[in-house]
Amino acid sequence: MTVHAHITGWGKFVPPCVVTNDDLAQMVDTSDGWIRTRTGIAERRIAADGETTSYMSLQAARQALEVAGLSPSQLDLIIVATVTPDHAFPATACLVQDGLGATRAAAFDLSAGCTGFIYGLSVAADLVASGAYENALVIGAETLSRIVDWSDRATCVLFGDGAGAIVLQANGANGGVLSTVLGSDGSGCELLCLPAGGSKEPASQRTLDEGLHYLKMEGRQVFRFAARAMPTATRQVLERAGLTLSDLKLVIPHQANQRIIEASTRSLGLPAEVVYSNLERYGNTSAASIPIALCEAVDEGRVEQDDLIVCVGFGAGLTWGAAAIRWSMPLPPELPSPWERVLRQLRYRYASLRSLVRRFVRWLFALGVKE
Repeated sequence: MTVHAHITGWGKFVPPCVVTNDDLAQMVDTSDGWIRTRTGIAERRIAADGETTSYMSLQAARQALEVAGLSPSQLDLIIVATVTPDHAFPATACLVQDGLGATRAAAFDLSAGCTGFIYGLSVAADLVASGAYENALVIGAETLSRIVDWSDRATCVLFGDGAGAIVLQANGANGGVLSTVLGSDGSGCELLCLPAGGSKEPASQRTLDEGLHYLKMEGRQVFRFAARAMPTATRQVLERAGLTLSDLKLVIPHQANQRIIEASTRSLGLPAEVVYSNLERYGNTSAASIPIALCEAVDEGRVEQDDLIVCVGFGAGLTWGAAAIRWSMPLPPELPSPWERVLRQLRYRYASLRSLVRRFVRWLFALGVKE
């Protein structure tokens, strides 16, 4: 029997703190009109202290598992796509695994810039379809506010924080993830990068003084690259699935810039209503933008069973990618009963307690070894 990877759960988290264009105008030389005209962004969400990439990932993951009706212990795989992990290592996915109590799950991070979620979705879907795993959790999450120079109006107006997650499950029914396309061009690596903090430019007083721990971007060149890459990837992923643009119900692009989205839409010859955008409310949340947009499109009734969706993005690397998905999940999902909600909360509390106990046991063991 042929196995397909189906999306059965989805969830998102965006920080409560809203920073508007007018707020930014108090910080740098800009204005609401300037930002809206050039980007289409009106506001963005900014993470507070304690709202780390792992924290936001956990909130989105719990929602996705609830929609899927899946216990964390049933997960086989967790992938977190991010360029702003909690730490260089361990992987943020391991922190999510521990926080969920997903004791059977392998976990790793994936870094492909703003295309990260598409890369993670492709990897997980292939592993599920191969029979290696049955249940996978894919998360796109970013705290870009931590690496933005808030005195640089060219970049600080663009980015926001948030997380989105999906659950993929193996099923013999037709549909689910039909095809994916991934690409990269490392010759453009300097167009969008974080110069310092790695092995090439380790942290030093010089890198701090020169602001090399802040995101750097060549906006015009990234714009030109994106306007070519997104239409091309969309056509390729449909061709690989044996479908055409006329079959499309909805395109969910990476939410980077409204002018990029509109240029890609014109290139594909699609009507504006086929392309989903929530950029105005959140700005560019990098790897989180597509899963957040997917969640909102579903919640708004823009997706129905058997609809064909293409998720497409581009990002640092340079990278690009697309996924063609036949939506197979009945909508709306059956909501859990109050008792099931209580049980889930108890399960997460148990996961936290289990983690504390395991840390304590390690501490005791280490103390015994020293003595």
